[in-house]
Amino acid sequence: MTGSLTIAGLGPGADTLVTPEVEAALADATDVVGYIPYVARVAERAGLTLHPSDNRVELDRARHALDMAVAGRKVVVVSSGDPGVFAMASAVFEAVEDGPVDWRDLDIRVLPGITAMLAAAARAGAPLGHDFCAINLSDNLKPWALIEKRLRLAVEADFAMAFYNPRSKSRPEGFARTLKVLQESCGDARPVIFARAVSTPQEEVRVVPLTQCQPEMADMRTVVIVGASNTRVIARKGRAPIVYTPRSVPA
Repeated sequence: MTGSLTIAGLGPGADTLVTPEVEAALADATDVVGYIPYVARVAERAGLTLHPSDNRVELDRARHALDMAVAGRKVVVVSSGDPGVFAMASAVFEAVEDGPVDWRDLDIRVLPGITAMLAAAARAGAPLGHDFCAINLSDNLKPWALIEKRLRLAVEADFAMAFYNPRSKSRPEGFARTLKVLQESCGDARPVIFARAVSTPQEEVRVVPLTQCQPEMADMRTVVIVGASNTRVIARKGRAPIVYTPRSVPA
């Protein structure tokens, strides 16, 4: 079988944060498949066909990519950030597991990328310096009851938390419910980082005490990082504060 399928992460937004390995895969590709704004980040060139599609057709997108790879094409499926973090790698492998046997014989690679969560944490300091978890707040693919359960358990375990897809236009109430759960469960003013469009010209990062957080502070381009109970803020005159979580926890 001459075709191949590469699942690649484009990083959080800046071209400088795309890895050389991903750049090489894109340079060798015959076809690039992905969500419309992510495919738009790939430069057009002779011999390359771009296949943008809507955000809610992940499995259809994966099957299309696999079909082209079986036909001998060199296909790259792109995601923002890392393809294995709330992105296309899982969708491709779900399609492989349920699809034709010959899909399993393909040369399939996953190329990592810098996640929005890690880019946001780096801008703020080191809020994920100790144990942490990542939660996708979208209830498109799982019920709100499960999201709330995981939020409460994460607070009980005293994880720092990184939230993806906090507040969509179609479901703005979800993040308000998230903040209510956190404010009730945490009962303190731990720092919360709102990092929007990190590494792009629209970047905005601000640190807000949990007690002062409002739903309107986030949208779908925002990663929200909530500190653990021992997360610290270093104030700096005339400069953004540094937020970090110590690597040790007192016994």
